Amino acid sequence: MFPNSSSLGRPPFPPKYQQQSTFFTKLPLNIPPSLLSHQQIIVPPFNFRGAVLSRAVLGGNIEATPAVTPVVTLQPMAYGSVSPVSRSDAVESFQGRKRPKQQGVPNDAKRQRIHSRDSDTAVVNPAVPLPEERRCSFPPSISVQSPVLRAPGSPALVGCVPPLQDGLFPDPADTRLPVANDKLSQQILELFQAYRQQASDLDRKELCRTELQREIQLIFPHSRLFLVGSSLNGFGARTSDGDLCLVVKEEPVNQKTEARRILSLVHKLFSTKLSSYIERPQLIRAKVPIVRFRDKVSNVDFDLNVNNVIGIRNTFLLRTYAFIENRVRPLVLVVKKWARFHEINDASRGTLSSYSLALMVLHYLQTLPEPILPSLQKNYPECFDPTMQLHFVHQAPCTIPPYISKNGSSLGDLLIGFFKYAAEFDWSHQIISVREAKAIARPDGVEWRNKFICVEEPFDRTNTARAVHEKHKFDMIRGEFTQAWRLLEDKKDLNCILPLKAAKHKR
Repeated sequence: MFPNSSSLGRPPFPPKYQQQSTFFTKLPLNIPPSLLSHQQIIVPPFNFRGAVLSRAVLGGNIEATPAVTPVVTLQPMAYGSVSPVSRSDAVESFQGRKRPKQQGVPNDAKRQRIHSRDSDTAVVNPAVPLPEERRCSFPPSISVQSPVLRAPGSPALVGCVPPLQDGLFPDPADTRLPVANDKLSQQILELFQAYRQQASDLDRKELCRTELQREIQLIFPHSRLFLVGSSLNGFGARTSDGDLCLVVKEEPVNQKTEARRILSLVHKLFSTKLSSYIERPQLIRAKVPIVRFRDKVSNVDFDLNVNNVIGIRNTFLLRTYAFIENRVRPLVLVVKKWARFHEINDASRGTLSSYSLALMVLHYLQTLPEPILPSLQKNYPECFDPTMQLHFVHQAPCTIPPYISKNGSSLGDLLIGFFKYAAEFDWSHQIISVREAKAIARPDGVEWRNKFICVEEPFDRTNTARAVHEKHKFDMIRGEFTQAWRLLEDKKDLNCILPLKAAKHKR
């Protein structure tokens, strides 16, 4: 499954890119981009700039453009949540919707801005560098011409997003859902089916990723752009933003200097050459800096970081958890929806991130008297090796079978149990560890001190809930968990904690 690195060709980043800062040098624009990523997608050569400005697009018609170079059939490697596209509406036309006006980026933005460049310490991304003997290349760069994007009414677009090559993660539309015999369980399923991310939602994000990779590789020819986070881990909703990780080299990147400099060039690219379809790009100099922007064609907001490769690894770890047991995804999505409704799902405001909430649900399911989930990192260490080459990471779920649990609890009972678990957890002395599938003693380190909620990141073992560092915020969060537990236990009605009609309008 994991071939020897010696047979995979040259390293992805030649020595000059490892030893010097020459990857900051902008290359001539006539250098053909290499289009392979770990997702290896064949995509249509859609002209975003022309599309946004074209009356045909605004009217809903997209003109076909003849292919210039032969089509190359790539080895199918997958996302996992979509089937081959057979729709002519894989790309939504620009509908002219404007992003709400923002006056800069306040402290309560999605990621807190660092105001003083002198006050923050140099942060190096905690990626685990690969031993020299295990280094190998990304798939070799080749020139690819994709199928033509056809106008509505033309033959369907085929081969845009390949399916997974295993039976574990079928199209979510075909995934067997758990049985719901009681009212509360039925409400959970209905909410999940109404709000889960659809294949067409992922198609639009992937098309944007592919186009942006094409453009960015003109500046950083050895880079790869990865779609990460909830868009790909199985816990995304229809309204979820897109998260992108730009990997420029295998070594860790200093987030204060190198990452900001790289993102400055990306921001300049978005503001100039790509300004016709990238709306209001903002460079946010946070602890992990990002470029935030909106793609006018897909109407999706994105955050792009540099070399935060832990996000790539945990995306596929969570994706595996999401699909090995069919009760996992509905529970996580409902908990996220509930937390957003009660305003405790925003790390920039001192509450819980969606990632922390997902880990908490997984941990609860691992620690039941009859577990519903195992520890994947314990049971399949070779599949989630933190030093694994990035272009193998997506293959990890392919050999892992569904987990058969003897626990037959309904979705409703599990949701009530989760709120009770979170309300009564011994946050003062223990931390949540999905890696260990148990609560472990709180370490005596700076990462854990003065933090009221501690959730271990499964790969780099940092605290994903470090934003909760104020007592009144912690009390508010714990109070919401306690109230939800008591109301649900008494009423057995999801509307008592998450009014379904109101939830439909609150995004």
